[in-house]
Amino acid sequence: MFELKLLCPQDEVETISDALEALDAVSVSVEDADAHTPAEQALFGEPGMPPPQEGWQRSRIVALFLEEAAAQEASSLLTPQDFFASSIILGVSELPDQDWVRLTQSQFEPVAITPSFWVVPSWHEPPQEARTIIRLDPGLAFGTGTHPTTRMCLRWLAGQNLSGLRVLDYGCGSGILAIGASKMGAVSIDAVDIDEAAVQATRLNAQANQVQINAGLPQQAQGTYNVVLANILASPLKVLAPLLVSHVAVEGYLVLAGILERQADELKAAYAACLQQGHAGARAGALEVTDSEDGWILMTALLQ
Repeated sequence: MFELKLLCPQDEVETISDALEALDAVSVSVEDADAHTPAEQALFGEPGMPPPQEGWQRSRIVALFLEEAAAQEASSLLTPQDFFASSIILGVSELPDQDWVRLTQSQFEPVAITPSFWVVPSWHEPPQEARTIIRLDPGLAFGTGTHPTTRMCLRWLAGQNLSGLRVLDYGCGSGILAIGASKMGAVSIDAVDIDEAAVQATRLNAQANQVQINAGLPQQAQGTYNVVLANILASPLKVLAPLLVSHVAVEGYLVLAGILERQADELKAAYAACLQQGHAGARAGALEVTDSEDGWILMTALLQ
């Protein structure tokens, strides 16, 4: 494998990246050319909001090619182009052979949900203190236990007695919350998602964890449940308010995540009317914040 490195201004990044892909680059990545210097610029944004800026003033583009000749040809073809006038070729170099699978795996460690409840990648041995374990490999779908929203949902599940209860995981992703509910004693679990890949990932992960989960598309969710979990994002959660509340049984819990701290009042307002009416006329208290981590919150309500 050979890498071609270029230096370019922000307004030419997209054009040059597209050109490299057209020249059969295996992959193209963009980095801050001033990283780890006083001129470094942080790019960040919150879900649903645009980043404060589109890119760095000076970007380093790294394109990978299978053959050195292809990397050199791409370099020679780009140099005379008008859009490349303000850019610089930094060079072509060979990448040393590596075990990429092992390198990727080394980035994922077991995640502690509680002192005794852990999410453990399949290639790791469980910690000695782990009594309840979810085996889950990253990359299949959203939900590996590393994100605060997933951890908060799993922490909430770990604090409940779910023995014999019916649970709905709406927007199941990898199925991690449905698996967690099963590990905590739930006996009838529906996990639904609009993404067929997520449904398949949930089935495979359930099989790997030797638990029974009914995974399918959203229309599979039928009737009411003792616990309804939805770890999505604030905007779809607001739209889904009537539907999600309609699936919560009397004396059942609604558990919502994927919400930023600043969005708490929006969610309370969106769910207020639905929760007061509840299921079959039952009344409920307001949606409340019950956990927080790194700017994200968990919100729950009990229908009474």
